[in-house]
Amino acid sequence: MASLLAAAVFFVLLHLLVSGTRLRHALTGTIGQGPYMGLFSLASIAGLTWLGFAFAAARTEPWNQAYWAVTPATRVVQLALMLLAILLIVPGLTTPNPTSVRQEGALERPDLVKGMLRITRHPFLWGVALWAAGHLLVNGDRAGIVLFGAMLLLALFGTTSIDAKRRRALGASWDGFVAQTSNVPFAAIAAGRQSLKLAEIGWWRIALAVAIYAALLVGHPYAFGVRALP
Repeated sequence: MASLLAAAVFFVLLHLLVSGTRLRHALTGTIGQGPYMGLFSLASIAGLTWLGFAFAAARTEPWNQAYWAVTPATRVVQLALMLLAILLIVPGLTTPNPTSVRQEGALERPDLVKGMLRITRHPFLWGVALWAAGHLLVNGDRAGIVLFGAMLLLALFGTTSIDAKRRRALGASWDGFVAQTSNVPFAAIAAGRQSLKLAEIGWWRIALAVAIYAALLVGHPYAFGVRALP
């Protein structure tokens, strides 16, 4: 339990307190942008690896009490959330977006806000949030609560952390982008500042997301030792 908690705290604080605050500027000013990105990437990989191994070990320990069990209803909800998550994550990773690492220059594109960015300016993180929430539904044990709860908190707070970081770095150009988009999915559309245009997302991105979702369903027991399908 101690190792899993420590790994979760390390991974969350690494992203929210190092990457998402003025500490990042202090570090890049001292060692340079390139070395900082290299060290941060290594620390992230190390933290994620630690988290994965600690979770696997914790699941078989006696203290890992379950507070709720999987039901047919929660299984169906979880599968739906996973599809929505992948439909956000895949287009989010393949769409130019100034919230992504080293893509701040995308703000110079006059046609930037289209497709997935009409829905949310943080599609990847909201996809991770849905993924974590769905897994919490079907993983009611203590180890699952620590792992997926940590990822859910990181994804949700990460959206506001990135907004604050970009605002400090980009100023008025960032404010203009924010005025056209929304953090919360579909909020800009509901407010009348955007309209939903699925074709702009790219049908190939949607098809790729569905294919990855299907592959994850089939491959889940082989990759993670747990069936995804009922």
